[in-house]
Order: sequence, then C-alpha cells, then structure tokens
Amino acid sequence: MFNVRTDLAIEAKEIYSKQSKNDTIEGVIVSNKEDEEIKITRVDIKDEKGERALNKPRGTYITLDIPKLTNYDPEDVERVSRILSKEVGEVIKNIKLDESMTTLVVGLGNWNITPDALGPKVISKLMITRHLKQYIPDSIDEGIRPVCGVAPGVLGITGIETGEIIKGIVEKIKPNLIICIDALASRKMERVNATIQIGNTGISPGSGVGNKRMEISERTLGVPVIALGVPTVVDAATMASDTIDLVIDEMIKESTSGSKFYNMLKTIDKGEKEKMIHELLDPYIGNLMVTPKEVDMIIDTLSNIIATALNIALQPELELKEISKYIS
Repeated sequence: MFNVRTDLAIEAKEIYSKQSKNDTIEGVIVSNKEDEEIKITRVDIKDEKGERALNKPRGTYITLDIPKLTNYDPEDVERVSRILSKEVGEVIKNIKLDESMTTLVVGLGNWNITPDALGPKVISKLMITRHLKQYIPDSIDEGIRPVCGVAPGVLGITGIETGEIIKGIVEKIKPNLIICIDALASRKMERVNATIQIGNTGISPGSGVGNKRMEISERTLGVPVIALGVPTVVDAATMASDTIDLVIDEMIKESTSGSKFYNMLKTIDKGEKEKMIHELLDPYIGNLMVTPKEVDMIIDTLSNIIATALNIALQPELELKEISKYIS
C-alpha cells in the first residue's frame, strides 16, 4: 500500500477502506452525527488491530466538517465555536477536570510561516488565568479555572525539541491537562481549512509533512493530552494526482463505453499512478506543500474559532461576554 501523508484519522480510515475494499475495519468504530448542519465524525480506535490498520494510536478522534472560512461573519464564527466547544467539553469531562485544576495550552508551530502559525495565534487569543488565580485570587470571579499558555516555537528557531520544552514546563508547573493546537496536513484539498480534528491521544508535531518530532502525549509527559488541529496544507504531488483522477473520470464519462480508449482509461491503476507522480516530482519540487492564497485571513478566522471554543470549554461558569473581559 502506498503511504499517503495525512494527520486526519478520518482520512486514514477512508484510505484503508478504499485500498482494502471493505468499509468495516476490525478494531475501529466510526459514528456520525450533525449539529446545526455541521457534520461530526467520531473514529474510535479500540485495539492493536485498529492501530495497525490506520497507523494511529488507539483513542478517540472527532472531526468537524465546517464551511469554508474565506468570508466569515462574527455570528458564524460564534456558532462554529460553540459547536466545537461542546465537543471539546465532552473530551474534558472524560478527564474529570475540576475548577481547581490547571490546564496548559500549547500553540505548536512556526509563527513566521502563516500556514503553520495557527497554534501561536490561538495562544494570543486565549483567556489566560493561572497568574490571576495565583497572585490576585480575590479580584477574579469564583469558578474560573487556572489556564496558562505557551507557544514554544520550532526546532529550527529555538534549537530545542518542542517536546523537551513542554516537558520542562510540565515538570515545573505540573498541569492536570495539556491541550495542543497544531496545523495539520490533509490528503484532500477540500478538507484544507475546512476540518477541525480533536483527539485524546496526543500529537507528533510535523508528522503529516514528513518531519516527525518528539511525541507529545500522556505516555511521554504523564499528563492527559488533547490535540486540536486543522489541516492547512496538502501535498503538491497528491493534489496533482487527484487532479489527474478528475480528468480521467471526466474522460471516461465522455468516452464511448466499450471502446479501446474507454477500456484503456478504466484499466489505469490510480494507486500506481499516484506513486509514479511522487517519484517523478520528488527530484524537482521535493516535499512541496500547498495552501490556499487566502491563508492569512483564514488562519485568523480559524484561530478565533478555536480560541473562543477553548475559552468556553475551559470556563463553563462564564458567559462569552464575560470571557472577553479577560482577553487583552
């Protein structure tokens, strides 16, 4: 099987089902629902068989398919934020986080590269309260949870593994929960900037673009880790292959059934074709990743949605207008 780069469990499931020609995967349970016309898919990997099939650690992966975010108004941003906050809140409930426990939010990524700046931008919009709870507890509302945040940068900027930085912070402040925000890589262009994934298994920064770093998970840090991510890039060779597939499918529709040309098109092995495209393009463009031209505006909107959702989920005792008072 050809290894396709994706950070999304739902895409890993789709790829496996397509290659095995079997929609049921042993060790994997998939369920779907809708909330205000937003499709929510839950992929539960239950055992080692499921892990091997999808090449993902066992756990729960929740995917929200949201509308394209080029021109979003504030009401739509709040609507999506509230739906996302409900899903994040359910994951937090399973961890049994009470109001006295500290949450560390980590914004992964390189703030100098827009498609990779989602994590740091979310941190800048969070309601940060740990210092207030520690130094001026009488000046803030009861029921506010202590939240702290950090954007540790990337190895190329700091010279330090991101996982090592986070581990040092965890050892010092001893949080009860870590939430990581990261930009992901997708298999399909239509999912770029239109999908949010929540997972309770941690994260390996850079894995979707072939640049895997130290794992950030409960196994490595000793603290439960929730990962939120949005695919902001797609592999260029994969996109080229998908475009050719669309052309082939259209030519098949326009061809006379049973003709030599029709039969030739039907016999093309799309998996082998994709592998050949990667091999041909690699010497010229290497690991080129592609993102939409409106990425600056989209990342700003996505960071607003995720930060608002986290603020609501982490501070359930407060209304959104009260939360805004604590954000600088």
